Amino acid sequence: MKDHPPMNGAESVVRSLHAAGVDVCFANPGTSEMQFVDALDRTGLMRCVLGLFEGVVTGAADGYARMANVPAATLLHLAPGLSNASANMHNARKARSPMLNLVGDHAVRHRGYDAPLTSDVAGAAAPFSDWIKTATSPETFAQDAMEGLAAAMARPNGVATLIAPADIGWDAGGVVAPPPPPPEFAALDENAVTEAAGKLDAQTVLLAGGTVLEHPGALALLHGIAEKTGAKVLAPTSNRRCERGAGRAAINKVPYPINMALETLAPFKRAILIETVPPVAFFAYPGKPSLLLPAECEVMTLAGLDGDGPAAIEALADCVGASQRIAPAVLPPSPMAGAITPATIAAAIANALPENAIVVDESITGGRDMWGATQAAAPHSWISLTGGAIGDGIPMALGAAVACPDRPVVSLQADGSAMYTIQGLWSQAREQANITTVIFANRTYEILKTELFAVGANPGRSALDMLDLDRPNLDFVALARGMGVPAQRIEDAAALQRAIEDAVLEPGPSLIEAMM
Repeated sequence: MKDHPPMNGAESVVRSLHAAGVDVCFANPGTSEMQFVDALDRTGLMRCVLGLFEGVVTGAADGYARMANVPAATLLHLAPGLSNASANMHNARKARSPMLNLVGDHAVRHRGYDAPLTSDVAGAAAPFSDWIKTATSPETFAQDAMEGLAAAMARPNGVATLIAPADIGWDAGGVVAPPPPPPEFAALDENAVTEAAGKLDAQTVLLAGGTVLEHPGALALLHGIAEKTGAKVLAPTSNRRCERGAGRAAINKVPYPINMALETLAPFKRAILIETVPPVAFFAYPGKPSLLLPAECEVMTLAGLDGDGPAAIEALADCVGASQRIAPAVLPPSPMAGAITPATIAAAIANALPENAIVVDESITGGRDMWGATQAAAPHSWISLTGGAIGDGIPMALGAAVACPDRPVVSLQADGSAMYTIQGLWSQAREQANITTVIFANRTYEILKTELFAVGANPGRSALDMLDLDRPNLDFVALARGMGVPAQRIEDAAALQRAIEDAVLEPGPSLIEAMM
């Protein structure tokens, strides 16, 4: 019988992760990760997806986790590669998406020589990670990975980064580690349920986020509570995922613009939080508060970020005698032939969405009408930018498609933020992912123009030149085709709806540049 070579550290990690349910690795590896490349190839236990930029890798892992409810692994190269990945680690952390990053480092014996890529990997990881550890031996490497996986999956989920010196991965002595125990919710406080029930009236807002938005039954119960008591229901501005569409209870969000947010929340004297925190403005503005609830508003938490929001809502509904409520929603009419505007593009997409689609929303300013218009669209999942670091949409769509290959993905993508991770289109083509990307081509950073005026500026030509995407105009049809994605340019709203309806039926990725 042929003897097998002893297991090295990298193989023990791959085998342990697979046994714990992690079977996808999004990767942009370098020399210090070659032992993982070899282990992934030899074991064949994980699907490996290459990103041409590290921000694509972590953005895809974010989208995958939001739809699969388990983390993918990422494979990154030293501190510079990790730094390239950090913006979408930030978005994942704000979304509370579970993520486990494996980041290669120089071999222990090589660190002292200040090689060109020597740097502080842990320091680069710290601002964007909830858990960081550096492996110290092949024998304990897999156990370290299981600790990281447990940290990523612990309520309310987090970003874990395991630093892997090259020699710890290639040296023999690896030992497969058992999977971590399943995460637990924080216990529901029955007294908090009774207290919350006593506060429900027309001057109370129920702010619900987290897993509540992923459970249509919980949302319907929340609306039943509101109907029974007169309270209002809102979601945070940014959320990890929401299950919505025809036959499901719709929920409005706290608006992004500061004045609209303050106006929306001004009537409330009490706020009850369910898997969320008190809403805060995205930025400070002259003469405006940072906290969006009125200063005199009484705030209580029914279920924290680590709690079971749907269970808390069920208990509250029992306490007040409420049942599920789904208000009818009306689909906007299909747009007539004419210009593509925020209103007509929203109507086109609402009518074109297929059943069971996954919508990835990074449409920014051009998509301002999208949330309301799609409330009565075919049932779908909605995932969107959470941390404000633009460039998440294209890679998130890739990750969502990998997680749910049987579901069409419709990616709503602003043109400016698309350029941050445009390389993700190449990965979509390589994986033949079922993604229809709609580029909202207004050729400007419109959101930044709004912010410029919000701080009281009176911009001149130099300021506006930093916010316009012209001279030359971006050609997304050429960019997409150059990376293997079929593409077309549409200038008519009615034609846009037809193009989306056709594209979602075709296998593989496609791109539509909608000229606004």
